[in-house]
Amino acid sequence: MAIESPSTSAAPAASPPVASVPPRLSGRARLVLFVLCAAQFMVALDFSVLNVALPVLGKDLGLSTTGLQWAITAFALPSGGFLLLFGRIADLYGRRRLFLAGLTVFGGSSLLATLAWDPASFLAGRALQGLGAAVIVPTGMSLLTTTFPEGPLRDRALGISGTLLSLGFTVGMVAGGVLTDTLGWRSTMGLLALASAVVLVPAPRVLEESRTTDRPRLDVPGAVSVTGGLLALIYALSTAAERGFGGADVLVTLVLGVTLLAAFVVVESRSAAPLVSLPMLRRRTVAFGNLGGLLTFSMMSTVVFVLTLYLQEVLDLSPFATGLVFGVQGVLSVVAGMYAPKVIGRIGARRTLTLSLLGQGLFIGALLGLGTESGVWLATAAVSLASMCHLGAIIAYGLTVTSGIPNEQQGLATGLVTTTQQVGLTVGIPLLGVLATTQDTLFDGVRTVVAVAAAVLLAAGAAVAAGLRRG
Repeated sequence: MAIESPSTSAAPAASPPVASVPPRLSGRARLVLFVLCAAQFMVALDFSVLNVALPVLGKDLGLSTTGLQWAITAFALPSGGFLLLFGRIADLYGRRRLFLAGLTVFGGSSLLATLAWDPASFLAGRALQGLGAAVIVPTGMSLLTTTFPEGPLRDRALGISGTLLSLGFTVGMVAGGVLTDTLGWRSTMGLLALASAVVLVPAPRVLEESRTTDRPRLDVPGAVSVTGGLLALIYALSTAAERGFGGADVLVTLVLGVTLLAAFVVVESRSAAPLVSLPMLRRRTVAFGNLGGLLTFSMMSTVVFVLTLYLQEVLDLSPFATGLVFGVQGVLSVVAGMYAPKVIGRIGARRTLTLSLLGQGLFIGALLGLGTESGVWLATAAVSLASMCHLGAIIAYGLTVTSGIPNEQQGLATGLVTTTQQVGLTVGIPLLGVLATTQDTLFDGVRTVVAVAAAVLLAAGAAVAAGLRRG
């Protein structure tokens, strides 16, 4: 990979030292950055573009209100469940190769979801989208960090990538509302199919193959146990949200999920090349940092999900107006992303993480003031301010987890950060969906979810503050 640097010539001995000029990205490096960031942007878009369309989609395909969560969960389940496995396979057998395969699967499944003729075909497309995302996210991040050397170039690349992730969520909410109102919900999935084609065309020509040189053995027992455990657990929680915990399939998969995850811990403690380093997890900064990350992602994704239903089903807002509400949220999140590093520089990542979790909990708690006749302005203000705190927590928890980690273990640490993000996005909606769908009315369900999310985040802030004080 070519990185352009200013040419230098020998200077006379008496000349004063000249400040070095930061290296610049070559044209090819910029193309690589475009491809990798566009892929991450596309995945972020997928997490939000369908939210606003859910009520319309449900009526068209015959999905009940309780079944709508499967439109989200069907994507998030494989996305979180297979992330560690595909990240490790890519390290061993080629990141570029798997990245291109993930893009192909994502594009094809988006087309399937666009043309879906019943709930089963739509959910199959969403599940395959999640599988493609489980490949794209870790391979894209690995290609970025291996392409750009540590220092200003990598910092710049990661900063652009992080900003586009926030922007992708914003664009998704607004675009979802506009497209649903004008072209119908299918156009939201068509947009993803088009985006994947735009990324896939230049990718083979600009990306170079990358893999680890030592080629350690794949931790098959660990991969099987963690993937199976996550899939079984999320299936049990999602099914319970629709039918309750009394079904035999719910109880069996719930026990199976917990058993497999317990087995994963045992396997990783004995593996020579573990997917997750258990000694690293015992570090306070890693353990409590990831706890904060897990809860900020899971609670925020759930609140956005139930607010989408509230605005359209209770207040009768159009998809376009709903998209504008979350568009304000996204814009303020981008602003928060610009200023969060300055705040962290002044008070530190740990304190920023704690305050962000507490602030997020307080602003989400303000949503308890929503009513059945009005609440648009309160919803807009509260969810936007909560999202600003949420983005501060995202940046702070990543820095907290990776601080003080030796360079040779940074890959494991950043892998944990990415996994926490995906699992958090996966478990929140099905877990709290049980609370939302077992109330007498949707409005009561929304209030219950909001109350629980606020309480969880306030408790998380307190726990992280206590845990990191001695970290």
